[in-house]
Amino acid sequence: MKMKLRSPIFLLFFVFALSNLTNEVMGQSRDQSNSRRAWGYVFAGVGNTSGGNDTFINFGGGGEGLLYKGFGAGGEIGALTFTNGGNPESVGLASANFIGHFNRKGKVDPFITGGASLVFRSGAAGGGNIGGGVHWWVKNRLGVRFEFRDHIFSSDTPHFYVFRVGLSFR
Repeated sequence: MKMKLRSPIFLLFFVFALSNLTNEVMGQSRDQSNSRRAWGYVFAGVGNTSGGNDTFINFGGGGEGLLYKGFGAGGEIGALTFTNGGNPESVGLASANFIGHFNRKGKVDPFITGGASLVFRSGAAGGGNIGGGVHWWVKNRLGVRFEFRDHIFSSDTPHFYVFRVGLSFR
């Protein structure tokens, strides 16, 4: 079974809905003072395994919300498409993370993240991830996201290292 992203429009709709829902649940208004409490994002990136044998493309979307000061939680879903050889193979990848932001009210906002990962196709395997990056808020509601992630599934499988670039919406 090959995983295909059938509707990028649906993914974008999901990200915007998640961001707006998080604002409503947390009682946040849309004014500028609270505009940095929750946001959605989409991303694309390239990566490699720790053995250096498998190159892949990573794409998807998610959302984050702050719970207390610069600390919060988020989730995302996407895919890894391995590009080695003539027949690309894709697997799904989901994660639920804790986040820490160091300058959430600034134009440049560095962050760290880590949590649980799930890779799935015909079966599923659980693991974890750790990473960090920076949001560069070019406008009040639009940012560029640069991020590095390391997904780890077990001691006998390679790490999945990925550098991602995306857009954030709040």
